[in-house]
Amino acid sequence: MRIGELSRRTGVSVPTIKFYVREGLLPAGELTSPNQASYGEAHVQRLRLIRALLDVGGLSVASIREVIVAVDDPGRSVHKLLGTVAGGLVPSYGREPGDGIEEARKQVAALIASRGWRANPGSPAAEALAVALAALGEAGHGAFSQVLDAYADAAEAVARADLGYVAHNVAREQLVESVVVGTVVGDAIFSALRRLAQTDASDRMFGEAT
Repeated sequence: MRIGELSRRTGVSVPTIKFYVREGLLPAGELTSPNQASYGEAHVQRLRLIRALLDVGGLSVASIREVIVAVDDPGRSVHKLLGTVAGGLVPSYGREPGDGIEEARKQVAALIASRGWRANPGSPAAEALAVALAALGEAGHGAFSQVLDAYADAAEAVARADLGYVAHNVAREQLVESVVVGTVVGDAIFSALRRLAQTDASDRMFGEAT
């Protein structure tokens, strides 16, 4: 197919497709003449992945390039590939760590060790958790950390559900796309479910007897 058809099939404008090619996110089409190139299904799949990373995941072009390199590296295991994707999806809290950050990092490392998680205490997710715990401490709610194990129990259950959902995808690009969509949309779903459960728990604990 020519670039115009690729644009129509994917909903990505021709100038944007050319930009992705220049940035190394999308392979160039196969030249059929000096001014014409042919594109295939692999380009359609790659554009779907790029749009998922950009529109759903909110990744920068630089982060997307890092994911694309990982996808195209056959020597990189699926676990390491998903780790690259997950690192780009960790939200930033937009604040500088306070004085309690080092203690919070120790707390996170201890949690990871006690749970037996095969996770790096220096990973973006671990750092995000440490920043959140430090912020709680600074706000006078350091005791909230007492519920960390309960949160970890729930996180393990959700993680198993997440990976169970994406496990049926064999193609690396489809796997990454599923993880991005599943993680970002899954966060929204879990947040909404949490609010509903809180409403129910609040009514049962503090509501007026009927």
